[in-house]
Amino acid sequence: MSVKWVIAFLVISAVAVIYILDISSSPQIVSGTRMTQLAPLEIRSYQGERLSSSNDFRENSIKGPQRIDEDQYRFVVDGLVNRTVSYQYHEVLDHYPHYSKVVTLYCVEGWDATILWEGMLVRDILNDAGIDPRATTVILYAHDGYSTSLPLKDLVERDIIMAYKMNNVTLPAERGFPFQLVAEDKWGYKWIKWIERIELSDNQQYRGYWEQRGYSNNGDLNRSFFG
Repeated sequence: MSVKWVIAFLVISAVAVIYILDISSSPQIVSGTRMTQLAPLEIRSYQGERLSSSNDFRENSIKGPQRIDEDQYRFVVDGLVNRTVSYQYHEVLDHYPHYSKVVTLYCVEGWDATILWEGMLVRDILNDAGIDPRATTVILYAHDGYSTSLPLKDLVERDIIMAYKMNNVTLPAERGFPFQLVAEDKWGYKWIKWIERIELSDNQQYRGYWEQRGYSNNGDLNRSFFG
């Protein structure tokens, strides 16, 4: 083989290697068209109803926004249940049916936000664990040490959602990723964010973070939030 043919062969081989490396590092190609996955867009209206933005919320958590590692996260249901339930983040999403609902959060500070929430019904989660007949109270615990409670009856008989999305986007860290309780018809301090654990209890006198500081344990919107 002549020197000219050897050089030509080496040039062609080098071009082929560069092309292969470029293909492996490029966006996926489908039917000759480059496909790049884009982030979902936050919607601002739903079925004719105007929605608030995720930026309309005020930061009032006890320790600031929590940054939770999805791979390390565990969600636990225990206490007065037939079996303790423990899931990773995506196992929660895969295990239960999803529901969506427009609900307005009313904060004791005087502001509100109307959002399209998507998540799982709390009663599905509790029923999956098996509710002990002695249980009367559901206590929820957050990653930052926050806690609150609700009567078991409220969560079993109503369509209360544990949300993982708001306005079509996954909850930002500031809004409670991975899960926030959509405590419909309750004051905002009952809408616990960064949920890590749900405990079924027979302690109807349990008081969460703000309830220990004088806020109503009932938390109903049609009643005063204090006292």
